[in-house]
Amino acid sequence: MQKKKLLNGTIKRHPDGFGFFIPDDPEHPDVYIPRHSMEGIMTNDKVAVEVFPEKGTERFRGEIIRVLNRGTKTVVGRFYRMNDRVGAIRDEGKGWGQDLKIKIEDSSNAKDKELVAAEILTYPDEGKSFTGKVTEIIGDALDPLTDIKRVIRSNNIPLEFSKSTLREAEQFNEIPDEKDFKGRVDLRDKNLITIDGATAKDFDDAVYVEATEEGFLLYVAIADVSHYVKVGSAIDKDAYERGTSVYFPNYVVPMLPEVLSNGLCSLNPHVPRLCLVAEMLFDFTGELKTSKFYEAVMESKARVTYGEAQEIIDGADLEKFNHVKGNIILLADLAKILMAKRFKEGSLDLEIPETELVIDGAGVPVDIQRSERLFSHRLIEEMMLAANVAVAKFLSSRNIPAMYRIHEPPNEQAIALLEKYLANFGGKVKLNQGKLQKRLTKALEEFENRPEAQILNILTLRSMSQAKYSMNNVGHFGLGFEFYTHFTSPIRRYPDLIVHRLLKNQVMPQSRYRLMSEDDLSSASTILSAAEQRSTKAERQIHAIKKARFMEKFVGQEFDGMISSVAKFGIFVLLREYDIDGLVRLDDLGGDRYEYDEENLRLVARRSGFSYSIGDMIRIQVSAADPELGQINFIPAGLEIEDGEEAEQTKAEVSADKFLKKLHNQNREKLQGRKEREHSKHDRTHGKDREDRPFKKGGSAKGHKKQSSRFFADSRQEKEGQQRKLEKVERSQGFKPQPRKDDDRKGPNPDLLKMILGPEKYRHQSEETSAKDKPKLSKKLMFAEQSKLRDNDDYSEKNSDSLKDRKPDRQNTKKRGESSNDRRGVRKARVSSGRGKGKTR
Repeated sequence: MQKKKLLNGTIKRHPDGFGFFIPDDPEHPDVYIPRHSMEGIMTNDKVAVEVFPEKGTERFRGEIIRVLNRGTKTVVGRFYRMNDRVGAIRDEGKGWGQDLKIKIEDSSNAKDKELVAAEILTYPDEGKSFTGKVTEIIGDALDPLTDIKRVIRSNNIPLEFSKSTLREAEQFNEIPDEKDFKGRVDLRDKNLITIDGATAKDFDDAVYVEATEEGFLLYVAIADVSHYVKVGSAIDKDAYERGTSVYFPNYVVPMLPEVLSNGLCSLNPHVPRLCLVAEMLFDFTGELKTSKFYEAVMESKARVTYGEAQEIIDGADLEKFNHVKGNIILLADLAKILMAKRFKEGSLDLEIPETELVIDGAGVPVDIQRSERLFSHRLIEEMMLAANVAVAKFLSSRNIPAMYRIHEPPNEQAIALLEKYLANFGGKVKLNQGKLQKRLTKALEEFENRPEAQILNILTLRSMSQAKYSMNNVGHFGLGFEFYTHFTSPIRRYPDLIVHRLLKNQVMPQSRYRLMSEDDLSSASTILSAAEQRSTKAERQIHAIKKARFMEKFVGQEFDGMISSVAKFGIFVLLREYDIDGLVRLDDLGGDRYEYDEENLRLVARRSGFSYSIGDMIRIQVSAADPELGQINFIPAGLEIEDGEEAEQTKAEVSADKFLKKLHNQNREKLQGRKEREHSKHDRTHGKDREDRPFKKGGSAKGHKKQSSRFFADSRQEKEGQQRKLEKVERSQGFKPQPRKDDDRKGPNPDLLKMILGPEKYRHQSEETSAKDKPKLSKKLMFAEQSKLRDNDDYSEKNSDSLKDRKPDRQNTKKRGESSNDRRGVRKARVSSGRGKGKTR
């Protein structure tokens, strides 16, 4: 048996109060932390935990010994003014364990329910309270202009540079000093160009290619950020803390101050710039033959956008780019060769459409577009991939500790699940035969140009593990590369800056650049991978918020979509018109009860048997959009048939209609016959016979009278609940529920109910009232009155034929139906509407 051991790692707090400990040791499984040990502990805290195995299981349990470092130092939320002395930011995400208390004098005069950022002063450990002070008033949480700010603050992304960094940034000139050119290769005569998006402001990379007798000589020049950002400087420390630039619509949180990111380190056209070059020779099959790396000075000959580059590739004559046209055409030729080679060797080509948000000056989304992916995008990607691979191979050949960009293969479970998805769509390729990347590519090719292709590309991406930085090179599964790193974007990614320094150490032996220890590299890999994930999360959040804002104006409108995911709690639908998906909750799918079929990845209705599966086309109605949470909710749209014309139906609705029509035909004759036999004087007095309502697509609930209880009037009904169920079913499925077998009779009116339930004056009058003066009751009501609702001996249980010889045993359910007339107190009869007449529940 294993003994207790002490481990360091990160804690994740569950909303219910317990936690999960993720050890720094990747070989050790996660550890369960009980509630009592989570007192004062917050999500993302670094802690030391005493870990021990649970008896009889393979799980581990732990007790927190101490907090090593707090993961949360500032929080964002609504400020609630509790009284004249104190306010609070509530723990709405359940990640802190308790609300953050803020004294009014520390609130910066924040108003009640105003969105604020607060610094934590004391943490809830060792008897201290959880307190803080407001550092910034963000404003109204629902104001579009605050969207980006609150996402930045809630993800703890550093927004302002330190004073030391700003002082260092002031020392730089706008143009490089001539003395910096000394010892560098002069490439200013080469037709290097940048190809970027129209809105780009920082240009990391420039490219140029020459045709030779051996093949293609490619130059990839990258901004020499390491020349300006010295190890240990204030700028370097701030850049390391940020880890990456974060890109929002119309706004960027840069990794470096603007004087570097948009100035000295940006390869702007027609000005000299310092760069680090990867010069690579490829043969005509795309095989890398030689590579060398060196410091250089360059001058971009043109700033070309993706659209302009694409026009030139397509044959357009753009006069202002005549001097670089040949370079662009040659780059396109090389890109095609490199792409063909990469895909042949198993690189995945997942076409995941990117979303482009068009935002106005007030922060309101004007349009949601799918970014058009041109060949010119691929051209630049191929050049950058080639440079990254060449640098990774070089560093690996030197046997020095280095940082690689790795992507581990997906686990067997994820592949098995993906295979199920593919099979459900009609795919025939087996993923467990041969090289996995090639099998995946072949499987996705089956669905090329089909509506399901987009969903399957997304599902394939979800099945993959997350790419990250590591000093242990295990290759890149998705790209199919044995060696890969990040070298081409040092303006916006700190790992690239590390790689530049390591590369310079090897190609410039007398330089001031030093290698990093394995421990430092391992720590940096973990920290920078986390920074990248933080950035990705923030960018996704702002997209979700802006999409919800965009859909607010469409609440109540209908759209066509495809089911992109199925979960136990509902289905996600991806709209065809916009790159937006929303949730249809389980409760909004209709009146039937749905169960999650994990084997076939679908939701199946218990009674009707119809199902919702991934890939089903469905028409939805937008029911809600919440910009604060970035959530969109849909409900299935009701379809109506007018003048005998059949409306287009989903697979689920077709299945439901077939089942319901069959059920209706079986019961129609019985229902009609029962209505003809209805002759109760009470029913004639208090209401018409119910109409026989066939199941009709698009039936409306308007004017439809709610069903009464079999015995009693509406006083025993849950009116609102029943009505909601009816409306839900009609709205989502387009049909009305079938009346129950014995639900064809109006109940007594409320006055009669009061008499039956036993007002004292009625009981006293009953003996004096002659039989002809008593109300005429149905047989069921007479039975109920005589056997259950009187408390005198003349009408006890022993007189009830249907309860004769019954001996109820409340302690033993097996003996409940056995003999005896033991009347241990009077209880009211409960009759199930689904078990036939006269049967007690």
